[in-house]
Amino acid sequence: MIPGQVAVVVPARNEEERLAACLASLDAARLHLLRTVPRILVSVTVVLDRCTDRSAAEARTVPGISVIAGSFGSVGAARDAGARFALAKSRSLPVRTWIANTDADTTVPRDWLVRHHRLGSDHDLVLGTVRPTLTPDNGERFRLWSAAYVPDDGHHHVHGANLGIRGSTYQELGGFGPLEQDEDVGLVERAKAAGARWTASGSLTVTTSSRTVGRVPAGFATYLGLLG
Repeated sequence: MIPGQVAVVVPARNEEERLAACLASLDAARLHLLRTVPRILVSVTVVLDRCTDRSAAEARTVPGISVIAGSFGSVGAARDAGARFALAKSRSLPVRTWIANTDADTTVPRDWLVRHHRLGSDHDLVLGTVRPTLTPDNGERFRLWSAAYVPDDGHHHVHGANLGIRGSTYQELGGFGPLEQDEDVGLVERAKAAGARWTASGSLTVTTSSRTVGRVPAGFATYLGLLG
C-alpha cells in the first residue's frame, strides 16, 4: 500500500555538534519529497534522551520539527517513543504511514525520503546502507571499512540510521525494544520471522559520523574503532 505520510524519527543524546547538519539534510529531503509526490504528508520527530548539552536548541533551528525530551534510558526506548509519537500524530492510518529512521550524527541525501516512499509502496520493511565520513585523519580506517563493507542489493546490514518500516507492521511487532544496542537488529529479526515483505537496498545510503566513540556500547562507532 502506498504511504500517505512519511514520519521521520531521530533519537539524539548530546548531539549538539552534529544535529543541525542532520536536520538540514532532512529538511532538504522533506522539501524534495513534497515537490515530487502529490498530497504526501511529512513529519520529523527528534527524541532527546537525557541531553545535557544544547541539542534541544539545535533541534528547534528547523521550523516544523516536533521535539520530545525525556529520560528514556536507551536508544531503543528513544526510537520507540519517537515512532509511537509520530504514529499518534499521523494524519494517515498506520498502514499508510511510513516510519523512516535515522540518527542525529547522520546526514541523508536529497532523494532519501523519495526513495523510502517508493520502496515502502511494495514493502513493509526497508534496510538501507551507511557510509562513514572521510576525514583527513581517517583515510586508513575508511579504506579498511570500504574493503569489508558490501553495500549491494540484498545486503545483510541493519542500521537504525537507515531503516524504514510500515507503521502497522511496527505496531504489530511491538516496536523497538528498550535496548542499549541492537534494537534495530531485534526489530528486523522479528519482522522477517513474521513474514513481513522486506528489501535490502544497496543504493539507499546515508552518511554517518566516522567517530570511534559513540553513544551505545557496541554500535557503528565501536565497529569503526576496531578497524584501525
